[in-house]
Amino acid sequence: MKRYERLANQLSELINRGDLPPGGRIPSIRAACKAWGVSPATVFRAYYLLENRGMIKARPRSGYFVSRTANELPRQTSGPTVQSGTKPVNISELVFEVLHTIRQAEIVPLGSAFMSPELFPMARMGKSCAAVNRSTDLATMVDALPPGNQALRQQISLRYLMAGMTVPVDEIIITSGALEALTLSVQLLTAPGDTIVIEKPTFYAALQAIQRLRLNVVEINVDPVEGHDLAALARALEEHPVRACWFMTSFHNPTGVTLDDSRKHALVELLARHDVPLIEDDAYGELHFGPEPVRPAKFFDRKGLVIHCGSFAKCLAPGYRIGWAAAGRFAGELERAKWMTTLSASAPAQRAIADYLQHGGYDRFLQKLRRELTNRQLQMLDAIRRYFPVNTVATRADGGYFTWVELPENIDSLRFFRAALDTGISIAPGPIFSADGAFRHRVRLNYGHQWSAQLETAIATLGALCTDESRCGARLAGPLQPVSQAV
Repeated sequence: MKRYERLANQLSELINRGDLPPGGRIPSIRAACKAWGVSPATVFRAYYLLENRGMIKARPRSGYFVSRTANELPRQTSGPTVQSGTKPVNISELVFEVLHTIRQAEIVPLGSAFMSPELFPMARMGKSCAAVNRSTDLATMVDALPPGNQALRQQISLRYLMAGMTVPVDEIIITSGALEALTLSVQLLTAPGDTIVIEKPTFYAALQAIQRLRLNVVEINVDPVEGHDLAALARALEEHPVRACWFMTSFHNPTGVTLDDSRKHALVELLARHDVPLIEDDAYGELHFGPEPVRPAKFFDRKGLVIHCGSFAKCLAPGYRIGWAAAGRFAGELERAKWMTTLSASAPAQRAIADYLQHGGYDRFLQKLRRELTNRQLQMLDAIRRYFPVNTVATRADGGYFTWVELPENIDSLRFFRAALDTGISIAPGPIFSADGAFRHRVRLNYGHQWSAQLETAIATLGALCTDESRCGARLAGPLQPVSQAV
């Protein structure tokens, strides 16, 4: 009998005798390691076995507890009526469990959606804040009201021009981050019970917004090499009354894939034939590793159907919460929606970012940031190669700061997430990126943090958990087998 089986049987006896009563907490993985002198992977496998037997349950942000009955099933809640082929979204509890981890300073934040603050020019941004505050006339505070600060909108329009696009200033609406731009866009295009098309996998914040708005979704697969399945999208447009699509076409979160120009053009033309708007999330657009900007789908829009949403949170000023929407034919409606919700993004933040874009050397900073992220990506992928099992696959994106990792098939990413958390490491498990909890063997890892001994130890610990679970003692000595632009 293996060690983890003996541990599981010992705990079973305690539960059967009533020493561990129904509903009672059992030791955390970290405490169990200390108490029984075993590795986290051994405890993880013992708890996995007990969960499969129906004897214990994991509770979000709380730990492991004895089941109240051996056959206890999760309580089901009724949802809205949906059309055949569509589905409602119910993902928030799991997402909040993951988000809770990024607020804990002692946790290694590989599951975070944010880069390290030390990457950003916060001191120089502080000077811009001080400069605009000294020169602020209270009468000009209304300049930040929708559609937003004129100087900032002009600078954003100039950024589009530098990427080969002509986007009028009047089309640009300033918002409180890209997420507000995205959610306002989907709100003005839909009503509860409507159907939209989203990606699979997709960024979990999109799923949360869709759940809150009580929309139904059709999911379109995103391949880590080719990107969005346009044939599946065409079928969805024929079979369902689709109100909008919500896609990330460049440096997709979590896969990292970018559609090439021909496929972006085909996507925009397909939607134009059906007169279906595209809400384009381009939060990572400035973080390209190549020398030239990546064109968004908005570049190919000729009917004003693409609402292009961007942000400075990922590329300049985290915490300032300044984003925008280049809203095409929907600009007037989006401006009114902004008036009726949060009214205005922060006036000082808008003016400070406009000042930095004009005088702070934004392009020089971006060049440095892109080089740094490229280096950190290589360090992360090299560590995965050395520490994870040989049948692990990690994507290598052309921008952004995530890698989408395919684990051995017998690794459940939710249990892996909880086991990693018990060792002080946060990861983003695959099921939070899908409306139906798919991707149980995938995780997203963030390499937007300073490489350090602590970070390398964290990757080694994750690899050890995987290696033990997959019963594979070999370490990676060469390139991973390709699935996408894999290393």
